[in-house]
Amino acid sequence: MRRRDFITGIGIAATGWPLAAVPQQSAVPVVGFLNGQSFQSYAHVADAFRQGLNEGGYIEGENIKIEYRWADGQPDRLPALAADLVRRQVAVIAATGGNNAALAAKAATATIPILFTSGEDPRRHGLVESLSRPGGNITGVSWFSAELGPKRLALLHELVPGARTVALLINPHSAEAIRQPAEMQEAARTMGLEMVVLNARTASDIDTAFGVMAKNRIGALVLAGDPFILNRRDQIVALAAHHSIPAIYGGREYPEVGGLMSYGNSLRNSYRRVGIYAARILKGVKPADLPVDRTVKFELIINLKTAKTLGLDVPMRLLIQLDQGLE
Repeated sequence: MRRRDFITGIGIAATGWPLAAVPQQSAVPVVGFLNGQSFQSYAHVADAFRQGLNEGGYIEGENIKIEYRWADGQPDRLPALAADLVRRQVAVIAATGGNNAALAAKAATATIPILFTSGEDPRRHGLVESLSRPGGNITGVSWFSAELGPKRLALLHELVPGARTVALLINPHSAEAIRQPAEMQEAARTMGLEMVVLNARTASDIDTAFGVMAKNRIGALVLAGDPFILNRRDQIVALAAHHSIPAIYGGREYPEVGGLMSYGNSLRNSYRRVGIYAARILKGVKPADLPVDRTVKFELIINLKTAKTLGLDVPMRLLIQLDQGLE
């Protein structure tokens, strides 16, 4: 990828608006990359998306162009950003970073192929008719993260068995988190734990939530899988360290910046697979003929240095389950 092309893409993404209102003419196919979050937080998965395209024979700056559109955590911007990509007549739209991006793209076009990333069952939002036969112009990758909450709680309980009260931090505006409080409360009861549900819609809400946890001596924390939560991972990990609260997260992005542990899908791998699907569509495959790609393998990551800082001994039964232990 040529550095000049990459910087141009980022420069346009920063404003979210085209340099010209006319459809773009290009000798190479143009792919739209729509994401509900920020470039700073999701650059690593954009890179994985390009890797998937590369595996399919498409290299940015050589035989393909990518138009990046970032909503910077403001979902109300997504419809205009999706409409802009449609006006530019892109060949395919990768609508990522939460279901809101896919829904915005779906509302903007019924003809341009759309690829989504989703942490839950995409049928719940009407994105596809079925997983095996999506129908229409939409398909993508789903990893059903919302269903992993009880498993995360069980893993955290193994590592911190003395914590009797556990908090669940969720974004109540997230479709992925709607069912989690009831499911997690039930899971906590079966383990003999008390669960406190805390909501966070903004960065200041996160600060407030950690203040509540510290005041009430919450013993541990489970983070719901959510694009907004991931976008604030540096803040959350720093607060968990400051208050010495053991926490389990939805993906390796958290332990990589000092979080204690995570259990979930590899976002990098999912975005790579979206890139592979995009390459297949560019070669003529219809989205309706591509079944939703379901992730069935999840990884357990523990930051062993953070565990030591918190005074936690990782039991052997967890060590043998580890996909990676970070030092």
